[in-house]
Amino acid sequence: MLYVVPMGQKVLLNAKEISIILHRLACQLIENHDDFQETVLIGIQPRGVFLADRIQKILDKDYGIKGIEYGKLDITFYRDDFRRGGKPLEANQTHINFVVEDKRVVFIDDVLFTGRSIRSALTAIQSFGRPREIELLTLIDRRFSRHLPIQPDYNGRQVDAINEEKVRVLWKEQHGEDSVYLINQ
Repeated sequence: MLYVVPMGQKVLLNAKEISIILHRLACQLIENHDDFQETVLIGIQPRGVFLADRIQKILDKDYGIKGIEYGKLDITFYRDDFRRGGKPLEANQTHINFVVEDKRVVFIDDVLFTGRSIRSALTAIQSFGRPREIELLTLIDRRFSRHLPIQPDYNGRQVDAINEEKVRVLWKEQHGEDSVYLINQ
């Protein structure tokens, strides 16, 4: 399904820029985690898994790092707004078939906005053990929107989105294109 760009949208990143950023992020992970023997990657459902899938594939295919433990974490029932709002939230699936006890965990999400999703992920991951440390990798950091003191360790791009502006990340697997838009509402 191709995404049609409505009026009031600005392209922040095109497919080529996203590819360059993904390779840079993968190289930064390699610098800090070497062979990933003590490191696990966790994509945050729903949108972070597209980024996590890409990073994991780049590490495997382009850099020859095989056997990275990789999981997907659903945070729906850990959110502080779980029982708020008119419609019920739809849960995604968690796929973590390993223990994170004493491992270095890298959370991966597409956009860091208020920090509330990451707070939820910090709570949810405890069901799988106590990590030695947790890092955060994001494609987009909306740095002026934080409600909690959470910052990414690895960041594709910082965006100064203000007021009612939104950041929309599109992935080829879901939308037919790789791009990031800033939407004026």
